[in-house]
Amino acid sequence: MSIVTEPRPASGGPAAKPKPNYRVTGRRVLRSESTKLWSLRSTWITLGLGLLFLVAFGIIAAARYRSSLNSGRQLDPDFADATTLSLSLFGVPLAQLALGVLGVLVTAGEYSTGMIRSTLAAVPRRLPVLWSKAAVYGVVALALALVGGFATFLVDSAILHSTPTALTISDSGVVRSLLGATVYLALVGVIGVALGAMLRSVAGAISALVATLMLVPGLISLLPTAWHNAIQPYLPSEAGQAMYSLHQAPHTLSPGIGFLVFAGWTAIALAGAAWRLSRSDA
Repeated sequence: MSIVTEPRPASGGPAAKPKPNYRVTGRRVLRSESTKLWSLRSTWITLGLGLLFLVAFGIIAAARYRSSLNSGRQLDPDFADATTLSLSLFGVPLAQLALGVLGVLVTAGEYSTGMIRSTLAAVPRRLPVLWSKAAVYGVVALALALVGGFATFLVDSAILHSTPTALTISDSGVVRSLLGATVYLALVGVIGVALGAMLRSVAGAISALVATLMLVPGLISLLPTAWHNAIQPYLPSEAGQAMYSLHQAPHTLSPGIGFLVFAGWTAIALAGAAWRLSRSDA
């Protein structure tokens, strides 16, 4: 007579269950980055500021123009060539700073807190982290700019409907310009993500972003006219502005070429971030 006994676990407790085999996939990395983005209070605050700057300043500019017409005062020189479109996009320069700063925080913020080590431990290949951060935040910035830009234009159209600047959504070039501004703001956010990953410092990346978008054009204007006209159209800020300008001034790029140039700057920033992320320790 033989007795069959079951093997007992060494610990003396119940048999340990096999651990589930989790695979790192692109979809899961995207979901992880989306969760991290929306769990931060700074995300809601900065996106709210970006939307506020875009909408509020566009409406204020239109209301100021309308008020000047009704009062009979001489128009401000800044409004000499104004249109409903240009007034509705008056807040783009401030909105780009808010969206760019949040892009920096998406990546550089993890380096400042040390969370990047956990992120890279979960995704050892590293580069999918950068692509996912850029994609998730780029889509968020795109949606915010799309809603804010079109909403501001519709409100300004109602304010300025009977003025010399009046335009409607069906006028030639208006939708193209609004979409250009939308894409521009989204790409500024992606550049912020890239700068944060490349410099790994919130202060340093924000300084680089502000210098690129606002300080460098002013310095280039000090060059001789021939050099200025040859270089300035290809700066990131000028190429971006060409994307959403209704009419092209002399020595400026067409909307299509402006998009290609700005997309090229974005690709260069992402390439630098990818190189730093793959070559340097966290």
